[in-house]
Amino acid sequence: MTTSYDCIVVANGSFPQTAGPLELLKSAPAIIACDGAVQNLHERGLIPTAIVGDLDSIPPAMLQLYDDRIHTVEDQEINDLTKAVRFAHSSGFRNLLILGATGLREDHTLGNISLLTDYAPLFDQVEMISDYGRFVPVLQTATLPCTPGQQISIFSMYPCGEITTEGLRWPITRRRLTSWWQGSLNEATGTEFILTLSPDARLIVYFQTPL
Repeated sequence: MTTSYDCIVVANGSFPQTAGPLELLKSAPAIIACDGAVQNLHERGLIPTAIVGDLDSIPPAMLQLYDDRIHTVEDQEINDLTKAVRFAHSSGFRNLLILGATGLREDHTLGNISLLTDYAPLFDQVEMISDYGRFVPVLQTATLPCTPGQQISIFSMYPCGEITTEGLRWPITRRRLTSWWQGSLNEATGTEFILTLSPDARLIVYFQTPL
């Protein structure tokens, strides 16, 4: 997994507070903001490259200040995060990081995390980071880097798919995860682990940030 992102999308959830995500944001080549996230960026001296959404959450002062970079998308069948991610894709970005997509509302958090498997085919790499960890979509068999003892959780978006793991404390062998809790709270035993997926499996893997 890359840690070099050519674009960061900032959603209107909990704005990052810890050093890691904030440093990534400050060094981002491009920032695409969901309309509700603009105020938080502005207060921290961060200027978005583009602002995307239906503009129902942006303060009037920010609307006037950044009127040269606003892209209105009225489609109510998709949320603002998806609008911003699709804009990033159409702009040619290939390695995407999503910040501010968790917290504040649990329904938004769950919805945003689940969308990662939809976003994955659009980019070479897409990840979501919070103050506590990182979410990564996995659509095919992969070897993922980690640190010994790191907490790992695996969530199956397509419960008909089978997965097998190697390199986790509690192995999974050709199992269908039919509930989200079933693959949670595992632990890395080394510096990488292997996920073997059947063709119809789609996973989201959570890496807890090491303390």
